[in-house]
Amino acid sequence: SMLFHVEMTVNLPSDMDAERAARLKSDEKAMSQKLQQEGVWRHLWRIAGRYANISVFDVESPAHLHDVLSQLPLFPYMDVEVRALCRHASSIHDDDR
Repeated sequence: SMLFHVEMTVNLPSDMDAERAARLKSDEKAMSQKLQQEGVWRHLWRIAGRYANISVFDVESPAHLHDVLSQLPLFPYMDVEVRALCRHASSIHDDDR
């Protein structure tokens, strides 16, 4: 598998219906928690003061990552920046593949 650092910034339209926005956020939370339970979404961190997060995904390929991200309910409203990660020789963690 491969690890990717993903920064997601959400930009919901200011005129979006409040019920629709709430439903999208709820669906996003459910999907993110399912992916975390499956081990695909390894880390999820809020960026303080922004509607954005830093995440680490554990996927089979860049194409797999794209498939996962593009299925997120908020994906159409996200700016996404992806960086491939590899194990650092000085890391003491065995699960840093």
